[in-house]
Amino acid sequence: MELGMRLREMRQQKNLTQEELADRCELTKGYISQLENDLTSPSIATLCDLLNALGSSLSDFFREETEEKIVFSEAEYIEKQSDGMIWNWVIPNAQKNMMEPVLVELDEGASTPVDFPHEGEEFGFVLEGRIEIVRAKKRDAAKKGESFYFTANTEHAIVNGGKGKAKFLWISTPPNF
Repeated sequence: MELGMRLREMRQQKNLTQEELADRCELTKGYISQLENDLTSPSIATLCDLLNALGSSLSDFFREETEEKIVFSEAEYIEKQSDGMIWNWVIPNAQKNMMEPVLVELDEGASTPVDFPHEGEEFGFVLEGRIEIVRAKKRDAAKKGESFYFTANTEHAIVNGGKGKAKFLWISTPPNF
């Protein structure tokens, strides 16, 4: 971080001259110029005074804003295969988010492992084939173009209940996969 450039930008956003900022902080115009050109560094107390005069704080000044990545390509998916099942985590590191979407493919007759009761909710959208959502002893069927939604307070699993492959988007909140 270039401290001087950041201070200059903040001062200019407030439409203050170097002299006006210096007067508010009991500093000299020359000192403000040296700070803005990174020729000197302020003490913590002086930086706090400057930021206060500019309507900011140390925590705001040093907060790094990171650009949030919102689009992910297939090359970034994380894939796991086992027992007639392919799991694709379509959002890398989604376990740190509020929800976790997974693209699941089940071979004919295959099933996801039983997921034990937990707090949260489950949502899915069937992209291909026919599945059965098994919760406790109840089975609900969903086919291509249909969705499912339930609270995760009972044991649950998804079974490919049709002919051929089944594919669905499964979203758990909080992350549980």
